[in-house]
Amino acid sequence: MRKHSILGMILILLLAGCAPSFEDKQEVVQDSKDKKETAIIPKYKISEEYYQTILPFEPSKARGLVVSNLNTRYDIEEFENGLMRLAQTQFDPEDYLFQEGQMLDSSEISSWLNRKYTDSQLKEKKMKAKENLGLNPVDPGKGDIDKRNEENPIYLAHILEHNYLVKTKDNSVSLGGVVIGLALNSVHYYQKEAFGATYEKKIDSKKLKQEGEKIAAVVLKRLRNMDKLKNVPITIALFEQNEKSSVVPGNFISYTNIDKNSNNIGKWTNLDEEYFLFPSAAAEKKYRDDVNTFTNFKEDVEEYFPNFNGVIGRAFYMDDQLQSLNIDIPIQFYGNSEAIGFTQYVAGLIMERFPNYIAVQVSITSVNGPEALIVREANQDEPTVHIYE
Repeated sequence: MRKHSILGMILILLLAGCAPSFEDKQEVVQDSKDKKETAIIPKYKISEEYYQTILPFEPSKARGLVVSNLNTRYDIEEFENGLMRLAQTQFDPEDYLFQEGQMLDSSEISSWLNRKYTDSQLKEKKMKAKENLGLNPVDPGKGDIDKRNEENPIYLAHILEHNYLVKTKDNSVSLGGVVIGLALNSVHYYQKEAFGATYEKKIDSKKLKQEGEKIAAVVLKRLRNMDKLKNVPITIALFEQNEKSSVVPGNFISYTNIDKNSNNIGKWTNLDEEYFLFPSAAAEKKYRDDVNTFTNFKEDVEEYFPNFNGVIGRAFYMDDQLQSLNIDIPIQFYGNSEAIGFTQYVAGLIMERFPNYIAVQVSITSVNGPEALIVREANQDEPTVHIYE
């Protein structure tokens, strides 16, 4: 079965139900590298929930760094997508355009992710005091290594920047706000010797949040020292990433909005968000009814193909309410008609088993790759189905 290399774009267009017309666009003026350049805003928008972007595309100054700093692909996806979701509390998609971070580059972020050094360590490394920018605790370098790591874990794993542009009356765009995500470690990993065993220490969630807020205050101060960020609104969000072995992502724990003329962080808004694996003992303990609904769906799928047992789900909860459920079904097909019939069956099960207010996405895959995608948005009457050919 032939697989397309641009499935991501194809899916976006199919799920939107129409194809974009890039002839229908608006030209604006953007300040870029201290000079004004013409940029284009495509009129096409796949959803009211998504931000429009400008062309030509400007990649993040720290592009690719998130992949090496976060533990799993699940954390990477939730960190990036969740940060954009939180941005909507401050920057309305109707009024703002999205642009990847242009203020912090890879070397700057990497220096901030370091540990803070003592004066003697700076001397050993032949570094200047102004280069001592690490936001993680000092490791004294002497004494019991377990105790050192227990008392001084790495809290900050990554910093992600998103920019939000706003149109002005003179048909130009300018920076209207910045959103910063601080990814924090729920588990600290360390080694006692090079290429040796890896040890781990669980970090208390309350302590992690406290340290994250301290780091956020320093980050805000540094951002305000940048000429382009002196007078723009800034949102900072704290994300607690999961352990390396997890098959569900971590979650955002809090965020704060800082007014454009403020240099201090005021109130933090706590978030009640969490992901659960279905089925699992943890989910069964806290959300038994939802797990039972999923189990019934799983059993129906397994009845279609005897001796099959491979349905898993990742459930997202907000304020103890199930918001969305992503289901993976890996299965072997022996013909296109078999795949089509099974996909239709699963689409029907989604409508029968899951309440209308829950967003459900089912990915059906085989050893050949993706076979079908079924998407039922919240309050949608019928699911959208795409079968790969």
